[in-house]
Amino acid sequence: MIRSMTAFARREWQGGEGELIWEIRSVNHRYLDIRLHLPEELRSLESVLRERLGNRLGRGKIECTLRYRPSIDAVNALQINWPYAEQVIAGCLSLGQLLPQAAPISPLELLRLPGILQEGESDLQPVAEAALELLEVALDELLGMREREGERLAAMLHERAEQIREVTREVQGRRPTVVRAAQERLCARIEALKASADPARVEQELVLIAQRLDVDEELERLLSHIEEVEQVLRQNEPKGRRLDFLMQELNREANTLASKSSDTATTRAAVTMKVLIDQMREQVQNIE
Repeated sequence: MIRSMTAFARREWQGGEGELIWEIRSVNHRYLDIRLHLPEELRSLESVLRERLGNRLGRGKIECTLRYRPSIDAVNALQINWPYAEQVIAGCLSLGQLLPQAAPISPLELLRLPGILQEGESDLQPVAEAALELLEVALDELLGMREREGERLAAMLHERAEQIREVTREVQGRRPTVVRAAQERLCARIEALKASADPARVEQELVLIAQRLDVDEELERLLSHIEEVEQVLRQNEPKGRRLDFLMQELNREANTLASKSSDTATTRAAVTMKVLIDQMREQVQNIE
């Protein structure tokens, strides 16, 4: 099973304390990069959230946004700071004795003074627990999307790998014909010159041509790398980095095959391989 790194999940929760909304976006990245956007009331959950995300995700750039809208009942009621208010009133009365014509104390004016009105403390523990539970549900949705996209990528990679295998075997089947044709061309040139060539020299040139055209090792390595790709795809673990390395090796062998090619068919085969490898490499970048 493979997982794509591109996915999105959104989950909502409503309760007596208000409404919670989790949105999680995931895109490809070399490592696990978690970015949290939390409301001020729930910022204390950051370390716990990072731990839970790290336990369930291997790679990817993860954007997590939590929104919290408290219910009307959960909004903190304003409370009067009575000890402070009594001190202010006592001070005003004392000043009033020094000012015989002082105006009476206005309750509204007192309420405007900083510190007289305060918000009561609220218990956010139920909201925090609901946020953690909702995160797990959102992660289930995210991972499900990753796995479904991963299945699509796996099918595409298997298909391209089989196409590369077929092209490689076609080149292998043409090898004797290619070498024989090159040797015949050399003999024809010698005949056209009507020169008396040293048989030993001609034999040496034929051997050199065969060596220059020898791509058997490259073809064998191509088949070996394709087999390794399919084995990695069957493993139940993160495999993106291993596949990326194999794409580099496949591309290296295809380039060598193209550079040693002496006939049009082999050159076309090498180009076809490179196109297929590039298609695979582009998709491999998105695998966890």
